[in-house]
Parts: sequence; structure tokens; C-alpha cells
Amino acid sequence: MKRCNQLWLAFGGCILTYVAWALLGTDSLLLCAIILFPFIINHSFTICVFFILFSYFRLHEAFPILMPLHIPLLLATFSIAGLCIHLWLKRDEIHWHSLQTFFLLFSFWVFISCLLATNRAEAFATFNNSFIKIIIMVFAISWLPTKQKQLKPIPILLILCGVSLSLLALYNRINGIGLVEGTRVTIGRDIGSILGDPNDLSLALLFPLSFALTNIFQGSKAQRTMTALFMIILVSGIIATQSRGGLLGITSAFFTLMLLRSRSIVIPSIISGIGLILLVVFAGISDRSSGGSGEEGIDESSMGRLFAWEAAFRMALANPLSGVGLDNFYFNYFFYSTHWDGKNHAVHSTWFQILGETGFIGFLLFICLLVGTFTLSYRLLNRLRNHEMKPIAEGLWIGLITFCVSGTFLTQGTTWPLYILISLLIALDRLTSNVTTAHSISAQ
Repeated sequence: MKRCNQLWLAFGGCILTYVAWALLGTDSLLLCAIILFPFIINHSFTICVFFILFSYFRLHEAFPILMPLHIPLLLATFSIAGLCIHLWLKRDEIHWHSLQTFFLLFSFWVFISCLLATNRAEAFATFNNSFIKIIIMVFAISWLPTKQKQLKPIPILLILCGVSLSLLALYNRINGIGLVEGTRVTIGRDIGSILGDPNDLSLALLFPLSFALTNIFQGSKAQRTMTALFMIILVSGIIATQSRGGLLGITSAFFTLMLLRSRSIVIPSIISGIGLILLVVFAGISDRSSGGSGEEGIDESSMGRLFAWEAAFRMALANPLSGVGLDNFYFNYFFYSTHWDGKNHAVHSTWFQILGETGFIGFLLFICLLVGTFTLSYRLLNRLRNHEMKPIAEGLWIGLITFCVSGTFLTQGTTWPLYILISLLIALDRLTSNVTTAHSISAQ
């Protein structure tokens, strides 16, 4: 049986296991789990990847028909089971990476911020429902893959999921479904989905865009044409959100790609500057009811963001060690903002989110984690410049740059993007540790 067929069979088997449990009870689940045990062992990484796709892109919320199946819970269960079994069977082959140390230190301080949070219930709800999954999956993605070829499907899976969301977003835009402020597109807003926030939706689409840009130079002419089409769809979806962070992310992604393909910084800078202006025009940000040229209030305007950032800084000054706690910025806005317009606001900045919610120590640990990630990504970029894994290394580098730039306006310090990047970088570094810059594809 072909490897691809085995992977789909394993994934389908997991789905059938859960359906059997839902319909027939726990005895059937136990029986199916025993039957599928070999597949769980052999394809744990694939199951883990699908869990990441569902969690990051919120596919079950974008397509509500999937919600009754509770697929993320199913995949998480099998992923954790597979990780535990692999740790037990391969305990002598586990390689600890220095970046994992930085990650654990930051995660530990996030936990401390929850203990000292002003609203512990909200902090621990976010930690238990979201961040703890990120912690587990960072190690799962880092350790489960055993061969380089296991990483190769990840870019195309990310691209396909991103394109699916983009098409759905464009459909909603054309039909006026779930629009915010009359013009900004969302997905699943009526069911309270994370994608119901235009900024979060643009963030979800930026990550696959990074891989689409690098893959546009790979494969046959037909493959490159298809990837270019996917790239256009992704860019269109981000533009439809009218997110400033999304537009900055697009610009930085193209700028970084041009730098990788050009020895000059002048031409990429000029092209990116013109491109950003055109994106702002096409996105119609000036027509937004918040932050647009016709705005009378400050609810989501540039001044509104400045007030929110100031509030985050004041939170850190008042609580220098631990901040106000994970996911507690919104609930503390009233107490630390110098301008109150009748409602709380989100911080809309990764940097100020970390500063306000985890304090100066958490911010320092986050910066150390980010510096270590940049160092590893740059090292892989140079090491794999003539290697078959080069597209993945470039996609991760562009994704990291995009994360930092878009993070100015998007709150993503304790969500999936950065941590998926970190785990993939660690896995790629481990699987290509014997590769030097002198190696070429033909030498593999």
C-alpha cells in the first residue's frame, strides 16, 4: 500500500473510531482504539498535523457541519497518545533543543502570570483550553517526525486550508455575510468563532501565504501556476479583512521573498512601499467605519490603539513581574487606560499584549525566545540553501518575519502561529543536522 494511502486510512480510521464512540459508547471506542493501535503508532505525526490544521484554521467553525464530530478533541486525544507512546518507545532517541528551554521558561512564566492574575478564572480558562495544547503540540511536532519527507506535505496542507478560508471569506464578502463595520469580512461570527474577528482571520491567512510565496518557484509550470493562483486567493482574502496588520504582513512577506531572490535592498524596498500603498487603496481602509478617514470616534482608530498600548504599559508598570495575567488585558482596560469611552478594548499588539499580561520578565523571556527562533531560522536558511528542504526553510523564515511585522497590529503572542514556527524549525533542524551548506540536492 502506498504511503499516502496509509496516511489517509489512518486518519479515516481515527474519524470512524470517534463516530463509533459517539454512536455506540465507550466499549466500541476501546475496541476500535485497540484495532487502530498500529495506525496511531505509525502515523502519530500525521494525526498531530491535522490537529494543528483544525486548531489553527478553526476548520470546524468555518464549516459548522464538522462541529458535531468534535474533530479537534479526537485528534488531540490520539496525538497525545501517540506522543506518549513514542516517548516511551524512543526515550533514548529524544533530542532536547536549546529553543525548547527558552519555550519552557516562557511557558512557565505564563503559568505564573495566571497564578497572580487579576482574574484567575479567565487566565486559567485560556491556559487550560488553549495554551496548554500549544505546549504539548510544540513537543509533539518537534519529536514525532523521523524523516524529512514527513515535513514536505505541511506547506501544501497549510496552503490548501488557507485557500479554503480565503474562498469562504470572499464568498461572505460578496454575499454580505458576517461583515463587521459594513465592509470587513469575517467567518463564523454568528457562532462566536475566533475567525469572527477580521484581524484574527487575516492572521490565519498570513501563515499559509508565506509558504505559497516560496513554493511559487518550485515544481512544474502547472504547479507554479496553481501556487500563484493560490497566492492571489490568499492575498485577496487578507485584503477583504481590511486589517492593517494583514496588509503589513503581506508587504513584509513579499519584501522578504524579494530579498531572498535579490542582492539589492533598494529595489525590494521601493516595490514593497508602492505595493503597500496599493494594498491600502484596494483594501478600502479609508472607508472603514473605524480607523477610516471618516472616523469621528477613537474606538478602533490609530489613537485608540495608542491608548490601548499605553494601558498595557501601565499594566506592566503596576505589575512588573507578572503583568495582569494571561488574557486579562481586556478586563483590566478600564483600570489602566487614561481614556475611557464607555467600553473595554483589545490591545491589538503582540508586543504590548505580552508586556501587559506577563510583565517585564515575561516580555524579556518572550524576546529571548524570539531571538533564539530567529537565530535558528537564519542558520537553517543558510544551511539548506541548496537542499531539497529549502522551500520549507524559506517559508519558515518569511513566516517569522511576517509574524514580527504583523504583530504590531495583531494580538498573537499566545496563539498558534509563532509556536508552530518554533516546533517546525526544531524538527527541521533535528532532521537535517547532518547537512552542511556544501551539500546539494544531487548529493542527498
